Amino acid sequence: MIKSWMVIAAVTLLVAFAGNLITRPEGVRWFYRLRRPQWLTFEGAIPLIWITIFICGGWSAYIVWEHDPGSGSTWLLMGLYLLLEIITMAYTPVMFLFRSLTVGTIIGGTGALLSLILGLLIYPVSLVAFLLLLPYIIWSPIGTYTTWEMRRLNPGAA
Repeated sequence: MIKSWMVIAAVTLLVAFAGNLITRPEGVRWFYRLRRPQWLTFEGAIPLIWITIFICGGWSAYIVWEHDPGSGSTWLLMGLYLLLEIITMAYTPVMFLFRSLTVGTIIGGTGALLSLILGLLIYPVSLVAFLLLLPYIIWSPIGTYTTWEMRRLNPGAA
């Protein structure tokens, strides 16, 4: 029998890999030529930060699913978790495609807002699931602010 955590992990990995597959090398080159804020000393840790956030998000989704498996409200919450991951994974390829830090800022802000809404919706379901979503809720505005700040430093890429 397939366990719910296996399905959640598989969907998370599929969406993550799909997002990486559509990222074009010319977009990567564009991004790495951009100026960064002087305080951005942790850029090398960002992939590890996001991996941790996705693990926590998947675990949060699993807890919510197990609380009331298959109910309409649980399916709605699963849809919001999925939408949040799709928005998050769209940040890089869409920003690179348009070569626009403004697009990245909008996508990042959308993810930050959706994570807050999802957090408020799951808080009554499970405090632990909410706490596991906190890394996203905290980090997403930091990433969005970083992109917004890069717009100021790279007006031609705004």
